[in-house]
Amino acid sequence: MTQASELAEFRSDTRAWLAANCPDGVRGPGPIPWGSREQALDEDTRLWLDRMAERGWTVPSWPKRYGGDELTREQYRVLIEELGRIAARPPLTGRGVNYIGPTLLEYGTDAQKERWLPGIARGEGGWAMGYSEPGAGSDLASLATRAVRDGDRLVLNGRKVWTSDAMEADYIFVLARTSPDKPKHLGISLVLVDMHQPGVIVRPIRLISGASPFNETLFEDAEANADDIVGGMDNGWTVGKRLLQFERSTHAGINTSGSQGGRDDDNRLAERMIAQVGLDGGGRMAHAGLRRRLIACRVNDHAQRLTRQRVIEETSARAPGFASSAVKLTGAVNTQVSQELLLDAMGLAGIGWSGEAFADDDLEATRDWLRQKALTIAGGTLEVQLNIIAKRVLRLPD
Repeated sequence: MTQASELAEFRSDTRAWLAANCPDGVRGPGPIPWGSREQALDEDTRLWLDRMAERGWTVPSWPKRYGGDELTREQYRVLIEELGRIAARPPLTGRGVNYIGPTLLEYGTDAQKERWLPGIARGEGGWAMGYSEPGAGSDLASLATRAVRDGDRLVLNGRKVWTSDAMEADYIFVLARTSPDKPKHLGISLVLVDMHQPGVIVRPIRLISGASPFNETLFEDAEANADDIVGGMDNGWTVGKRLLQFERSTHAGINTSGSQGGRDDDNRLAERMIAQVGLDGGGRMAHAGLRRRLIACRVNDHAQRLTRQRVIEETSARAPGFASSAVKLTGAVNTQVSQELLLDAMGLAGIGWSGEAFADDDLEATRDWLRQKALTIAGGTLEVQLNIIAKRVLRLPD
């Protein structure tokens, strides 16, 4: 049987299985679970997660022994296409399946993989990310959080900021200094920490959108197992950088290791803008200036998607290399531009914060516009990504 015929058979089997097993309640827009035990799931979402986990399709490319289905890259692409065809939401997302899970597959010991990966694949616990600190953001190697060995445990003290979703997370992977006498890029370890203990304190950071997905997380004599250092003691800088590639790949929509999620909607922006400004006599968007800007936005968005697809097809590793920075950055900027465009079309309706004068959709659009400002900060700032692209992709001199 040729590869083409094998893929055709896989597509047919996948389509039939999805038709029989995908609940109606998970088709269309809506939240995607990320494993947090603090969040209750509706019946259809829980059923979808359990069925896909049993099939191995929450993490399709992972080894079967760890909860995956060992799909090839070509089969993975077919699965994503078939999910999109019926508008099915991914069954699971988050830092477990997309960040720390793939990192454990590369750097974890056999015992760590057996302990953590099957639960991650089933969505049994949501993860936060403990990297940035008040004095160590872009210069992450200056981090001051300490992890001191005490027998078979580590004792952590320090503070992390921008720990997204930490208020509802069950675990956190933390970069901590384990050998302060070594140079700053050395002597750092990546440690897995249970957040359900008295020594972990979470404080929300309120954003301009009014939401608080970001937090500061304090460690006051928090404990972790010494066996839960990923990649070995003092090797956290190497392991942590690899995890950042998985993070940026996820933000860019080119994750080929964890749970590839997200669906593009080409028409949503145009429909919302037309609802605001109407059509002219020729059936075109009535505002010529906005129309031109929308066309440019759509062209850039299409080019970005083609680049994203090319990177996926050229990637042989579990995550793209430095090219993920380029795809992540252009995707973030395009999203911000489209949100600005929508608010310009809304006029005064786009500046509301509360009150009966504004529709719920208007208020949500304003908050979306504010939330999207974080896209060029989260997962590596715009400036950091530009530096990576200049040095690692374009090979420009320092």
